[in-house]
Amino acid sequence: MQVAINEPDIELVVQPEWQITPASRQRHVPDFQHAFAAAVAAPLDPWMSMLAASLPKRSGRVIYGFVFKRWLDVVTAALATVLLLPLLIVVALAVRLDSPGPVIFRQTRVGRGGTSFVVLKFRTMRDAQQVLQFFEGPDGKLRHKLVNDPRVTRIGRLLRRTSIDELPQLINVLRGEMSLIGPRPELPGIVEHYEPWQHRRHLVRPGLTGWWQVQGRSDRPMHEHTELDLYYVENLSPGLDLRIIRRTIRVVLSGFGAY
Repeated sequence: MQVAINEPDIELVVQPEWQITPASRQRHVPDFQHAFAAAVAAPLDPWMSMLAASLPKRSGRVIYGFVFKRWLDVVTAALATVLLLPLLIVVALAVRLDSPGPVIFRQTRVGRGGTSFVVLKFRTMRDAQQVLQFFEGPDGKLRHKLVNDPRVTRIGRLLRRTSIDELPQLINVLRGEMSLIGPRPELPGIVEHYEPWQHRRHLVRPGLTGWWQVQGRSDRPMHEHTELDLYYVENLSPGLDLRIIRRTIRVVLSGFGAY
């Protein structure tokens, strides 16, 4: 079973059974901000009260999530962009020379509060084939990537294994659309079929890395992503972010689950 989602007009060709309920078959949610507001049973503002409702009653965690975390994101992303600029230039040239097509792949995703933004990545597939598909793994569960995917370019395999293809998202962080650590931003065509409880993952900014990425990356079946993302939202703290950073370094260096 495959699901193809094409940009810029997203078309959900086949909807996987784990996303479908009798209610969702009759429901269309074009406005994710309203769906998000209904999910948290509160207005979109103030953000502080909504996140506080999901976190254990520790004001320090809320202050960290809304004040210090954003400050750390901006400072760290700015420094990383400057330090990694030579690498970014080399990678951009390699992508351009390896195959025809744009250097940067742009795709609409859903961020904090159900708002849409354009996520940036180095292109890793042949331009005409850069569409999202879901594949049924050996265990019968859906995954969005294939080992030895023929659509991936030569340089794209290296970029994916090392996660260098994600580095342009430092710009998304500086824009305030993403965080360094958080849930992965999801496609509108998938969010449209969310149940109300799943929208709670949009309480925080999506991240370059997060709890589910360090639990198996692409080896994780799709239905487990939201549950792991919600674990992060409900347990947001400096300690958890440090654990994710340590695990991210280990996972990237080992190449585990990356393809």
